[in-house]
Amino acid sequence: MHRAARAQREIQRFLDIEPVQVAELELDDGGVLGPGPGSPPVTHGEVFVLVRRGGRPIGTLLGSVPEGADPKAVLMGLAVGERALPPHSAEPAPGAAPTPTAPNPTARATTAAAPTPTATAAVPSATATATATATTAVVPTATVPFTTVVVATRERVEKLAHALDSLLAQDHPDFEIVVVDNAPATDATRELVQRKYAERVRYITEPVPGLAVAHNRGVGSAHGEVIAFTDDDVVADPRWLTELTVPFTADPGLGCVTGLILPARLRTPAQVLLESHGGFAKGFSARTYDPQDPPADEPLFPFTAGRFGSGANMAFRTEVLRAVGGFDPATGAGTRARGGDDLYGFVRVLAGGHRLHYTPLALVWHHHRETWRDLETQAYGYGAGLTAYLTAILVHRPALLPAFLARLPRGLVHARTLTASRAAEPGAHGSPDGAPGGHDARTHAWPARLSRLQRRGMLYGPVGYLRARHALRGAAR
Repeated sequence: MHRAARAQREIQRFLDIEPVQVAELELDDGGVLGPGPGSPPVTHGEVFVLVRRGGRPIGTLLGSVPEGADPKAVLMGLAVGERALPPHSAEPAPGAAPTPTAPNPTARATTAAAPTPTATAAVPSATATATATATTAVVPTATVPFTTVVVATRERVEKLAHALDSLLAQDHPDFEIVVVDNAPATDATRELVQRKYAERVRYITEPVPGLAVAHNRGVGSAHGEVIAFTDDDVVADPRWLTELTVPFTADPGLGCVTGLILPARLRTPAQVLLESHGGFAKGFSARTYDPQDPPADEPLFPFTAGRFGSGANMAFRTEVLRAVGGFDPATGAGTRARGGDDLYGFVRVLAGGHRLHYTPLALVWHHHRETWRDLETQAYGYGAGLTAYLTAILVHRPALLPAFLARLPRGLVHARTLTASRAAEPGAHGSPDGAPGGHDARTHAWPARLSRLQRRGMLYGPVGYLRARHALRGAAR
């Protein structure tokens, strides 16, 4: 009875979560306020705001706009007030010697509080929101590498159309788009691409289900020096591809670049809850991870690959990704492993001696899942994907086993913390009334049900991976 009552309370708290508007605020030119992708114009109420300066993302804040007030005036006041977002600072080129920045003021109570970063210790923390961001090293646009963009999809033509429209609007001067239709059940995706995008988008099919298999199919057909990946449920910022690929020109030793992911909508309780506990964002401080100089503040490096980025916003030097064999086909959504394909790719590249760079300037807007059932599936899948990818790494690179075992005690503590149910902390890093003003603000309690599912997924992950490998061998016969 006690468990049933607790579950009922969790459900009620979840249902009580109110929607939040999503908007963009440009500080230059006297301030320009606009809605986020697919959102209506901003009105009164809670607003999750991406703040830009000169078009570049510099932080997020949460504003509460009173009824009858001017939304732009209210949100500009928060962004440039006495405790404003910090001045623009320059991002060092990946691998270049960093220049320390001055301490940053914190945002007001309705913005996301953040630690003061420096360029030398810019951790991509989920709490680092209203902090200084960096501009990419100045590299002429004409020198960005020819890039292949791969979008794997399955039976989501409406979302795919929005994603492709945003990709075709990129300011990158030299790229191709490849849509990989993964184990299609209908001809809908092929018909969409041929009808609307045939001249700009290549369409290929991959009959074997699984995100990693689909991505590998894209890798095999790529013509670009760099290969970028995003999902069919994102809207890419117009400078996304340029910002994601410029670092490869600046640093020849770079193998992978990841970027910023923000919510396209916060309309449902599930979307708001996920974003209030960090969503997919890794903060607004750029960072380069170098396997030759392991970060002192990352004792589990490189095995906490979730800190490096996510598969909806990543790019690899094509020759490097091919050299490590691409992604493990027994990982990823659509397989029994449930996920982990992107994390596997990150660690394989680092283990091969290449650097990985995170830049908040490469932005995509992600359509978070909308229902409680979606969150349950996601929680279990994240847990399974985490341990599945670790299993895959040790299967393919057994030489990493001693390093893994040395980090295992701390890793278990980290996993317990990562999957713990978390109480709401209203006013700590977000709005006092519990809307998401910052990444990992924890302004809503993380339900115990989701924590249990994550842990069950972690226990299942190695088994799921081995089952996925067995299924692939059977399909190959």
